Amino acid sequence: MNRTITMTVGVLIVAVALISFGIWRTAPPSMLSEVALPDTWSAQNLSRDGVSVALEVKPLAKDGVLREGEFADVQFRVTDSASGQPLSGVNPGAWLDPETVAADQAQGREQSCKARVGVFLKSSIGARPMLDLNSYFLLVMNRDASVSVVDPSVSVGGITSTLARIDIKQPPMDWVTPKDNKRVFVSMPTANEIAVIDSAQFKLLDSVAAGSNPVRVALQPDERLLWVGNNAKTVEESGVTVIDARSLKPLKHLATGAGHHEIAFSKDSRHAFVSNRDDGTLSIIEIASLTLSKQLKTGSHPLSVAYSPLSQAIYVADGQDGTVTVVDTSSLAVRRVIKMKQGLGPMGFSADGRFGIVLNTLENQVAVIDAATDSLIHELDVSAEPYQVVFTEAYAYVRGLASAKVTMINLSSLGAGRTPISQGFEAGPQAPRLAGDLPLASSLAVSRDDNAVFVVNPVDNTTYFYAEGMNAPMSGYPNRGQVARAAMVIDRSLREVEPGLYSARIKLPAAGRFDVAFLLNQPNIIHCFTALVEPDKNLQQHAGVPKVEFMLDKSTAALGSPYVVRFRIVEGKQKAQRSGVKDVQVRYFRAPTSRAQQVAALEVGNGIYEAPVNLDQNGAWYLHVRAASLGANFDDTTFASVRVLPGDAH
Repeated sequence: MNRTITMTVGVLIVAVALISFGIWRTAPPSMLSEVALPDTWSAQNLSRDGVSVALEVKPLAKDGVLREGEFADVQFRVTDSASGQPLSGVNPGAWLDPETVAADQAQGREQSCKARVGVFLKSSIGARPMLDLNSYFLLVMNRDASVSVVDPSVSVGGITSTLARIDIKQPPMDWVTPKDNKRVFVSMPTANEIAVIDSAQFKLLDSVAAGSNPVRVALQPDERLLWVGNNAKTVEESGVTVIDARSLKPLKHLATGAGHHEIAFSKDSRHAFVSNRDDGTLSIIEIASLTLSKQLKTGSHPLSVAYSPLSQAIYVADGQDGTVTVVDTSSLAVRRVIKMKQGLGPMGFSADGRFGIVLNTLENQVAVIDAATDSLIHELDVSAEPYQVVFTEAYAYVRGLASAKVTMINLSSLGAGRTPISQGFEAGPQAPRLAGDLPLASSLAVSRDDNAVFVVNPVDNTTYFYAEGMNAPMSGYPNRGQVARAAMVIDRSLREVEPGLYSARIKLPAAGRFDVAFLLNQPNIIHCFTALVEPDKNLQQHAGVPKVEFMLDKSTAALGSPYVVRFRIVEGKQKAQRSGVKDVQVRYFRAPTSRAQQVAALEVGNGIYEAPVNLDQNGAWYLHVRAASLGANFDDTTFASVRVLPGDAH
């Protein structure tokens, strides 16, 4: 799939609403199609226009069954039909959605598939697929010992789809993930350990000893070793602990000096550079031998280190002296000291390494370094008490402790003799400082598409999504039940894991038959494969625990036509229908932000209830059932969706 299209879809997804547990989530068995599936549905092949595509859905369950709630790898192998050679770099797109037998019969399966893919690409509200294999997830670091997993595409009427909560031993401080996003390493200072999260299945994989008071974590460029800064009280324990990122075995502790430690690397992973705040030094470590090869004086109070691939140098910002020391990564010697103002702190470089942004908390400014000349070229006013900076391709985003405003600096406007352009937006109602205990991990997370950011406001416990070009955040994700502190994006898009093999890991939806839609741009191929997800018999409801099953005749409605919601309340393994519930109500709202409405439902017999709803606008409407007598959280996870279309379209 053309990457630009994928990126656009990714951004739009966050602005629209999707409920993963829609009508397909709760449809009774009688609504499932009886259309026969291929005998070898999990390994299907297509050959068209000189290209062969083979789909295989590989279950991760130990018994090898594709079962609801389990994880699976969806893999497309794309090859040249004539030669059998893998086709690399073609970037296909894929979606999983419940099969549409009626549309297939009315339009023909091929035309029906093309129509749905066209709708998916437009990202129309109410017409999103159940699973978008071009999507991503958001990890939210909590103040307590946990990490929340959020699907940013699911946020309707203030309800956020929190897929999982991952408990760890102690409260987190910092984290890092490799390029493939399959693991996340989280420092836990009070546990003296690093938590290792399996971000493919969203579960804690291991906890690894990481020295005394592990705080900062960093992966070297080749991702072979994980480096942990130890802010220990004793000089002997203060320094860095090195861990094998694959085997998770601690390899060595190196005492580098006293104080807080920041870590950077040369591009070739030959050297690690570790700052020692209280000693005023920079330690240079030979990675191959894990030995301390050099100690440089870089000011009295070094607070941050950053690497520029353009100048191939390490930059060390000293807050007390107001200087940035430039260290050449080839000669390992100081090649320049750039004089600035006191108060310097965190810094970072644009992706191309051209511009370095150094935050100055005392001056409420940032200083801009041109790595091409190792010189100070700008000083700009930004959000009060700046403390974090991240970069997209087009902007530097600066977060201030004493302001809810995030400052955006246009990178294309920077340069000697030019006038920088900056703007800003409010990310929540109050300044982060009011939340108190903040971690080192960034509250700013760049989206997968590199043209938007997620911003955590720890005061109102909400993660805001801001897309470049907008005047304000497009949406917000409340972190219900926990207290949000930082965010990280986990990309689940189809990745080319080997030449011609494109793979994505998914959590299987509720049992049923599904279409796996596939799109290739060159040549243009659209095809819907078939998949079947088995029910999990172990998830049968316990006796006495009621559940809703929607009984909707159709998932679309014509604008202006009456619509009646029909459902039943069942309980127990035998799904006995619950009669006599007098306070049943249907709550419904139109995506993404309409006010929720409620209507009473009446029993029409044998535990079946009906409620008329007023779906008076085009778009996606979402329904769920409430009954106070059945508990405040009665079946809070089951939703249905109805798409209201103009009469002609319907």
